[in-house]
Amino acid sequence: MAGLNKKTPTYSTTAGFILDVDQLVEEAFERCGLQDRSGYHLKTARRSVNIMLADWANRGLNLWTIQLRTASIAKGTQVISGSDLYNVDAAGNSTTDNNDSSQLIDIQNAVMSNNDGDFAMTRIGRETYLDYTVKTTEGRPSQFYFERTILPKLYLFPQADAAYTLKYYASIRMTDLDDYTNNAQIPFRFMPCLVAGLSYYIAMKYAPDRIQVLKAIYEEEFTRAANEDVEKSSYSMVPRHDYIR
Repeated sequence: MAGLNKKTPTYSTTAGFILDVDQLVEEAFERCGLQDRSGYHLKTARRSVNIMLADWANRGLNLWTIQLRTASIAKGTQVISGSDLYNVDAAGNSTTDNNDSSQLIDIQNAVMSNNDGDFAMTRIGRETYLDYTVKTTEGRPSQFYFERTILPKLYLFPQADAAYTLKYYASIRMTDLDDYTNNAQIPFRFMPCLVAGLSYYIAMKYAPDRIQVLKAIYEEEFTRAANEDVEKSSYSMVPRHDYIR
């Protein structure tokens, strides 16, 4: 109709939504039906979310924390530990943030590199490594055993017969949520799982009547997040020859 003014729609031009700790706690308490929060409530909620993040690491939900690291391997090296193992990034630069080897949770993949190229290494267990009678045999290291202690160590076999560079993908511990104004070091797509999980943890303390409902929501969100937190690669399906006519 003539004379009608059509309003041009406007859209947001930002994509920076993230919850800080205070907002995360507020949302979780609201889901539990709790409005009034004391300073202790905030303290215990912050503790709960850090416990939950530790559980996420145990359940393998931390793909975004994986970092490419390198370590210089000298001739005769058999064991790598401490800063020699952890605090060098992929470019060979010393890191200044969280360069404590105790932050290293696990090693995903590793290659041994020299001027001839990169050579994939095979991960072995403690029993296999201990079964090697002579661990001082020299050669290009082709196997590694990762000792997942508080201060982890990486054992090479055979021990290095020359200088190499070890390249590996490390699972790093998620940073703590230790201040109410801090943002969670978590991709935004996992925010629903984070909020749902904290709601469930708080309900176990203050809202027992909502535990079952919030637990079901949390497990659903966790499953969705875990399915998203995987590597994706192309693949093809080839039929077996005995099915081809």
